[in-house]
Amino acid sequence: MIDRAEILAASTDLGLEPRVVEKDYVLGWLLAGIYAHEALAPAWVFKGGTCLKKCFFETYRFSEDLDFTLTEEAHLEERFLRGAFADVAAWVYDESGIELPADQMRFKVYRNKRGGLSTEGSIYYSGPLPRAGSLPRIKLDLTVDELLVLAPVERVVGHPYSDVPAGGIVARSYAYEEIFAEKVRALGERTRPRDLYDVVNLFRHGEFRPAAAGVLDVLRKKCGFKKIEVPTFASLVSATPELTADWAQMLGHQLPVLPPFEAFWNALPEFFGWLEGRVAPRGVAREPLQTGNVVIRPAIGFLRRQGVPGSAFLEGVRFAASNHLCVDLGYDGSVRRIEPYSLQRTLKGDILLRAVSLPTGEPRSYRLDRIQSARVTEQSFVPRFAIELTPDDSVGALPGRHLSLASRPGLMVGGSPPVRRTSGPTAGLTYVYQCGACGKKFPHKNPNPRIGPHKAPGGWACSGRSGSLTDTRA
Repeated sequence: MIDRAEILAASTDLGLEPRVVEKDYVLGWLLAGIYAHEALAPAWVFKGGTCLKKCFFETYRFSEDLDFTLTEEAHLEERFLRGAFADVAAWVYDESGIELPADQMRFKVYRNKRGGLSTEGSIYYSGPLPRAGSLPRIKLDLTVDELLVLAPVERVVGHPYSDVPAGGIVARSYAYEEIFAEKVRALGERTRPRDLYDVVNLFRHGEFRPAAAGVLDVLRKKCGFKKIEVPTFASLVSATPELTADWAQMLGHQLPVLPPFEAFWNALPEFFGWLEGRVAPRGVAREPLQTGNVVIRPAIGFLRRQGVPGSAFLEGVRFAASNHLCVDLGYDGSVRRIEPYSLQRTLKGDILLRAVSLPTGEPRSYRLDRIQSARVTEQSFVPRFAIELTPDDSVGALPGRHLSLASRPGLMVGGSPPVRRTSGPTAGLTYVYQCGACGKKFPHKNPNPRIGPHKAPGGWACSGRSGSLTDTRA
């Protein structure tokens, strides 16, 4: 288990309360334990906002619950869950030192509004932060009466902490198109602020944006299964007062800075125009590179762990860029308001934050080692260039390049009995990992994301550490 100091350092980097970071840390190990369980691994499909954060986008809102669709109704029974999670708790403790007291676990089976069975679980934990009184909990939301339109995929789980397992953490999750459609369906059905936030964020990530026709097809099938109308912008207008009133209360604790509601609401007409095939989304070009510069997109905390000066401010800047918020940058003794766009490395090895300076609107470079502070503001901006600050390949493989379950070592599907994964080599299969610092790709014979020191494409020495899985080759 990592120590309190690492939680506090990550809390400072991310601008979030230590308890939120600690829960994110425990969530990663709980997902690892679920996936290591022989019965749960092939039957539980991860979904929801936490899935977006842990499996698709490292720079995202923090979510506190774990939502799963189950393919085995017997797994909803309290007796089964108590036994399975006693096993999970023992495994997590052996691997990480995190305590999940089995005697404090709670599972409530009930009939949902559709008449089907669901289970709500509470998993309490003792992590790195000392506390008096009752233990914090992670809520499980388990359902079996959900329509899975697309085959589940395997995703690398983002775990930006020093005790990440040698082989990484993997979860079986909804496909990206399906989780996108689920968020649109949820926005239309329950009109919660987090659903609006998620839909607009997924739409804004242009490099991850799937074909609109594919998302719409999944959405129609899901709405048909639920016997509800497919959402449109017109159908959501009446929910504006409710969304506005709940925006701060339901989202404020999950974000370092709460973006203005209007910036997200005003993005919906363009989103629905894209979804319905009426308009193409507004595109912006990449900022032209200066000679010799390369864009770098290191994983969360990578540069800080390497001791790079100024890197502690980077995650706040990334959050601002992802949410189209301006930053007040302390630099060379003064404060400048900027729109952040990319991180670049020069031939000399300097790391530059590329941004647009306000109010002049002129592109500027700010050396990372000279940044003295970075405060995310509530002022939103419309991007003039493509935003390239999201960690490269984010957490796992890009949408459309998923691992199939059949290609995962030690796990059989299609009615075959589940087999516990092993860490041994798999003959004939190559895992391609991409360095999060320099972008260079490395073929591995084992599913091990660790990358040692190497020469980057630009010729500079990269210290490596951990890469993102981008492909498998037979």
